[in-house]
Amino acid sequence: MKIYLDVSCLNRPFDDQSQLRIRLEAEAVVLIVEKCGSGEWKQVFSEMVEIEVDAIADDDRRERVQLLMPSNDALPLSADVFDRAKEIRAIGIKPADAVHVAAAEKLNADVLLSCDDRLCKKGIRRQGEIRVKIANPLDWLKEIADDANA
Repeated sequence: MKIYLDVSCLNRPFDDQSQLRIRLEAEAVVLIVEKCGSGEWKQVFSEMVEIEVDAIADDDRRERVQLLMPSNDALPLSADVFDRAKEIRAIGIKPADAVHVAAAEKLNADVLLSCDDRLCKKGIRRQGEIRVKIANPLDWLKEIADDANA
């Protein structure tokens, strides 16, 4: 299983954990990264993730987020990724998010995980136009657990 975690997911374990939702999403992200680290799943990412993580102003936070990134190579941001991102933007997805979606599609990811509610909702509404499943990490873990138990 190929999993693309956007930067909202990679940041989640370092967000304020006083809210239950944030704490649960953080635990979900950590579990997903652990399963990728053990080889059970594969974490994929693009140069867009690197760009956004490099832009984190807090040095300590940036270094901790980088530890959650995979050691494999990032997908380069090529003309075809930007062309597809332009198509995705036309359906109402923000520019940076559109690049993540286009990259996840090019990587043949099974799912793009995000803690951005608007992106997740847009991904559900536009499933036919987007070629990768977009989901919240906690919701996705519950879904695959339910599928495994069915």
